[in-house]
Amino acid sequence: GHARGDPAILPVTDNDLLPSAAEYHQYVVGGLVTLVSQVTTLNKAIQGGNLAAARSAWLPAHLTYERLGAAYDSFGDFGGEIDGRADGLAGGVNSPDWTGFYRLEYGLWHGQSAATLAKPSAQLLHDVKALQAAWPGDQVILLDMGLRTHEILENALQFQISGHDDYGSGTTLATTEANITGTEVLLTELHPLLAPRYPGLPAVATWLNRLQKLIEATHTGSGWTAVSKLPATTRQAIDAAASQALVELAPIADITEPRRQ
Repeated sequence: GHARGDPAILPVTDNDLLPSAAEYHQYVVGGLVTLVSQVTTLNKAIQGGNLAAARSAWLPAHLTYERLGAAYDSFGDFGGEIDGRADGLAGGVNSPDWTGFYRLEYGLWHGQSAATLAKPSAQLLHDVKALQAAWPGDQVILLDMGLRTHEILENALQFQISGHDDYGSGTTLATTEANITGTEVLLTELHPLLAPRYPGLPAVATWLNRLQKLIEATHTGSGWTAVSKLPATTRQAIDAAASQALVELAPIADITEPRRQ
């Protein structure tokens, strides 16, 4: 017919993606070293009954995990064990099957005792160590390299920017900032493939930077501001920046989907 099609894009193959995936695999290796160290500090504080120190140690450890966004599908069951929500569990936040960072956040900011938190804290340390031991034998799913550049921030918009995942610490915007970092790491790894294929790539950086500045403005000398306490105009600006960033990120999954040679 007479309709114009979209511009052609040079296909990306598995071989094209392998170097980026290998670099990202090493990024996760380093992140897991840091994560185990931080969770060890968190666990020592809880086992020692120092809940103030545990509250201080919780966020740095959680943010380290959240920066590993593209590897979630590769983590298998570890993902739910380490960072699972109470959604859908029988009993919700009171479910004995709930484990991970959010379980500890809920307890630390809802007055639960060190004795109550000792078991889930030890379980979290066990799980992150098990993930670290298993990771060298795992592979980053090639399709996820491009897909997760969009899905990390999409997940952040749904659960962090909305405040859904605030189990008491009021730090979901800090988590969103960590998710932006995870997205930017992926974009850096994929840049050699994206630069000649995606004319809209500069707009991605523009909107991610705008979103990050808006979020940083909510971090004051008193700490992070909970989403529920933001002025409506600030929430609207953050929502808008995240949504536009997602629009700009959306084509990347199609551009980098590996094609058979």
